[in-house]
Order: sequence, then C-alpha cells, then structure tokens
Amino acid sequence: MAMTDAENIAAPGAPAGAAARLRARVQAWLNSEHGAAQRMAGMAFIIRVASAGVTFLSQIALARWMGGYDFGIYVSVWTWMLLAGDTVHLGIPLIAQRFIPQYTHHNQLDALRGFLIGSRWITFGLATAFAIIGAGAIFALTPWLDPHTVLPFYLACVSLPFFTASLMCDGLARSYNWIVLGLGPHTLLRPVVLFALMALAYAAGFPIDATTTMIALTLAIWSTSLFQLWLVDRRLKSVVAPGPRQYEVKRWFATSLPIIVVWSFYTLLCYADVLVLQQFRPPQEVGYYYAAVKTLMLVGFIHFSMSAAVAHRFTALHVAGDQAELKAFVAKSARWTFWPSLAATMVMLALGKPILWLFGPDFVAGYTFMLILSVGLLARAAVGPAERLLNMLNQQRICAVIYATAFAVNAGICVMLAPTYGGTGAAFATSVAIVIESVLLFIVAKRRLGLHSFFWGGKA
Repeated sequence: MAMTDAENIAAPGAPAGAAARLRARVQAWLNSEHGAAQRMAGMAFIIRVASAGVTFLSQIALARWMGGYDFGIYVSVWTWMLLAGDTVHLGIPLIAQRFIPQYTHHNQLDALRGFLIGSRWITFGLATAFAIIGAGAIFALTPWLDPHTVLPFYLACVSLPFFTASLMCDGLARSYNWIVLGLGPHTLLRPVVLFALMALAYAAGFPIDATTTMIALTLAIWSTSLFQLWLVDRRLKSVVAPGPRQYEVKRWFATSLPIIVVWSFYTLLCYADVLVLQQFRPPQEVGYYYAAVKTLMLVGFIHFSMSAAVAHRFTALHVAGDQAELKAFVAKSARWTFWPSLAATMVMLALGKPILWLFGPDFVAGYTFMLILSVGLLARAAVGPAERLLNMLNQQRICAVIYATAFAVNAGICVMLAPTYGGTGAAFATSVAIVIESVLLFIVAKRRLGLHSFFWGGKA
C-alpha cells in the first residue's frame, strides 16, 4: 500500500516535471542569442520564399500583359536598376551590422545616433547624385537608344534614391534583429503593390507596356520605401534616446569601400555566367539556364537568411573578446546553413523536372544545369556565412580578392566552354568558381582568424 501511494504521488509529478523542463528549455532558447539567430534566419527564409513566390507569379502576369518585347525592355531596365542600386550606396548599408553593435557595446551613443541618421542621408544623397548623372547620360545617348526604353530609364533614375533608402533601412533593421521590418517592405510588400497597381491599370484599360510598368514600379518603390522609412525611424526612436550626434564619416567609408568592392565582385560572379552565355548561345538556351538558376535560388535563400541573421552576432562576440563563444557560433552557423541546404537541394532535384516544366515543356532541358549548379551551391553552404564572417572581422580586403579570383575563374571558363557546351559549360564554370571561392574563404577564416567555418569538424 505504501508503494502504491508513492506511485500515486510521483505519477502526477513526472509529467509536470517534464513539462516544466521543456518549458524551461524553450524559454532558454527564446532568450538565447543562438535562438535569436535561428529565429531571424527562419523568418528571413520565410519572407524570401514568400517574396519569390509573389514575384514569380507577378512576372508571369506582367509577361502575359505586356508581351515579349515590352517585357524584355522592362526586365533590362530593372536589371540595370538592381545593379546600380546595389552599388551606388558604396557599402554603407552593409556596414550597419558592424558599427551599430560596436557603438552599442561601447556605449558610444553619440556615434550611434550619428550613424543612424547620417547613414540614411549619405546613401540617399549618393543615389540621388548617381540618378542625376544617369539621367544626363540617358539624355546624351537618346539618339542611339531604342525610343521605347528612354522613358523607362528616366523612371528608373527617379526610383533609384528611394530604392537605395530601402536597402539602408534594411541594414539598420537587421542590426536590431527586426528582420520583418528590414526585409518585408522591399522583398514582399513592393512586388505585391506592383502587381496590384498593374492589375488596376489592366482593368482600367491603360496600355500595358514597359512605360506603364515602370510608372507602377516607381510608385511601388516610393510608397513602400517611405512606409519603411517611417516605421524604422519610429522603432529607432524607441530604442535610442535623442541627443548629440557624432559623424565618423571617414571611418565609415574606410570600412565600407572595401566591402562594396567585395559585394561588386560577388554581384558580377552571380551574373557572369548568364552574361557570357547570352553572347554565344541562342536566347532559348539562355532562358533554360536562367530558369534553372531561378529554381535553385530557393535553396540559396537558406544561405542568405543565415548570413543576414548572424552577421551582427559575429561582430558582437568579436568586440566582446569572447573567442570561445565566437568559435562555437561560427561552427554552428555553418551547420545551420549546410544541413537545411542539403535537404532543400535534394528535394529541389527530386522535383526539378516538374518545376522546370511549369516554365514550359522545353525548359526541362535545363535540368542538367540544375544538377551541375547544385554542386557549387552546396560548396558555398558547406562553409556557412564565411563571407560575412570575414567582412565583419576586418578581413574585407582579402574577401574582395577571393571574389575577384572567383569571378575571373567563372568568366574565363565560361568564355572557353560556353561557345561549345552552352549552358552545361556555363554551369560547370560557375560551380568550379564557387567551389574555389568556398575553399579560399575557409582557408582565410582558419589561418587569419583561427575560426573553423566548415560544417564538419568544428567545435560547437
């Protein structure tokens, strides 16, 4: 009877104890930096996936509404705008996750307030100056341009300052773990607004051409950027009290300029295969290749999301001098990047042909390109966010050299193979370049920083 009573007493307590331990673990994860990074990565991934879906569907609608000729003009103008928007800020948005944790850790509130205000004005001013120069160039080149492209290019210039302002807000928001506020407006809200405006134009009977689409895009960029600026400014005022400001502009640019060089080479690396391929192969093969690349972009979102989530944490741990925790966090970041990327790649390759068929039956020919490109994608995932690690820990110059090397390898092999082997040669060149890039990033992180960025073997 005594045993039975003891069992009756203990029985209810066991589940309660287990539940309490589970709640404690969940609460600990919610309050930990690792948990915060994982949540940020997950949220960034969800937003990017949703954005990709919305953008994909809207582009199908735009292509059907405009026709191939006007859609081609729109895509060309938008591509040039993306290239300009990602570089004219000279890297200031990219260093927010570096300087904000530093200023916060050292309680340098004057410098913090200066960066929060000055970074926005600097990037907007740089983009405005470039837009004016670009408009002048368009005016001078008008006699040699397709008449249908002139007004869309002017509209792109008008949009550029607000496009860049949104990127700056993204950098500021991420530094405070406001991932939805950072990514949501320009990756998810903007394409939704664009689609809505174009649907209204279509319903109202307006001519659906490149000019109409660029007008709608300009309105979408202006509205979402101004909305994001207002939200970010409101949130910043709630966490940083007003006061004196110190503007360390020279220091900011001393850090950002090498980083923008890295970013520029990275952008060129992303576009080199397509740019070279279109010089040697028919348009339909370029389309197959582009579809394969776009399909694999979903897997790449994992790497992007992790990089966005952990960059400021690298800086914070480095500034705090917590080398042991930094080593563990780098190792975990690599694993958080690789294993989900591997699983997503396997799923994508299993469903690759049906997905490519959605673009059109002939696009299934791009499946071979997917197979080859996935090798490079997994190589990049295997070293985690190593490029962010180097940039955040004062290794941006060597990072620029690495990306320049990868770009040269990619372009060189593409030029040699693309004329004969087409998309297969371009995919091979890209994968080889990314593998070389990943190996070099790992070696530099290991030798210069003593950090093991490979997903296997690091201590976490």
